[in-house]
Amino acid sequence: MYKKELGALIVRVVLGVIFAVHGIVKFQDGISNTVGWFESIGLPGFLAYGVASVEIIGGLLLIIGLATRIVAGVFLLLLVGAIITVKLAVGFVNGYEFDLALMAMAAFLAMAGSELFAVDNRINPIENKIV
Repeated sequence: MYKKELGALIVRVVLGVIFAVHGIVKFQDGISNTVGWFESIGLPGFLAYGVASVEIIGGLLLIIGLATRIVAGVFLLLLVGAIITVKLAVGFVNGYEFDLALMAMAAFLAMAGSELFAVDNRINPIENKIV
């Protein structure tokens, strides 16, 4: 009955969990390690704090379904940045294939919005309806 909504719920929650966990791990492993890694690839180290925070907060927002389209769009930008700065040089296999899958999930959410089981739908049910 609600196949599209259930599918979108699964995509939204899984993408949210993946990003939230990645952000948490950056802090648990010592954010200074991530800062050092960012600097080693030529990025300003302070960006590590922003990226990790966006991953955690954005992931949690996706899990509950709040600001789904905006968060998905931000995640798309993060993934494009990760592919361009790091993953492209590694190649497709063990490089950017996972990022492409995450990008597809984020693109779907950015275009489709939320579903019945999201906070977004409670706030503005007409704009966030998946058709």
